[in-house]
Amino acid sequence: MLSLFARKKTQWKFVPQTISLVLNSTVYNNEPENYRCPFCCIVEGVEGEFPLTKQADVIYRDEVITAFIASHWRPDNKGHVIVIPNAHIENLYDMPDDLLAAVHSYARRVARALKIAYGCEGVSVRQNNEGAGDQDVWHYHVHVVPRFEGDNMYQSYQKIFLSDPAERIVMAEKVRAALS
Repeated sequence: MLSLFARKKTQWKFVPQTISLVLNSTVYNNEPENYRCPFCCIVEGVEGEFPLTKQADVIYRDEVITAFIASHWRPDNKGHVIVIPNAHIENLYDMPDDLLAAVHSYARRVARALKIAYGCEGVSVRQNNEGAGDQDVWHYHVHVVPRFEGDNMYQSYQKIFLSDPAERIVMAEKVRAALS
């Protein structure tokens, strides 16, 4: 038996477990009590003020994953796509391998489509875990971001803005066309 320390809800506690139990169980969860997951709402087809993403923003959905145009954009990286598992799984630590493969395989398809749809010069793929890792929605997700020379994406964090739903529809149509 290996003694480990695990972080749970911003407090450290002693957790005596075997390595396999730690590696295959929920250990690092930060989702607050009574959390209403916006990504689960998208999967369920919820429309309204919450979530900000609309069903018209969804570019792909099957029984395992959903992909949609993000509601918040950076000035020079508009129309990035978020790919999620339909099941509510908070982070990388809890993702089953087959589901992880499905999400990232589709993220690769999206990356290729963004090159066609937007004429971008590159693509960044980001996945964040926990507050310190900049995770702000407690549902596993991958950002697929169109990149352009000199776009200063990492310097424009403070300039993120809520996009116009009409603009997202145009972007979603372009990406759907590139995926077909």
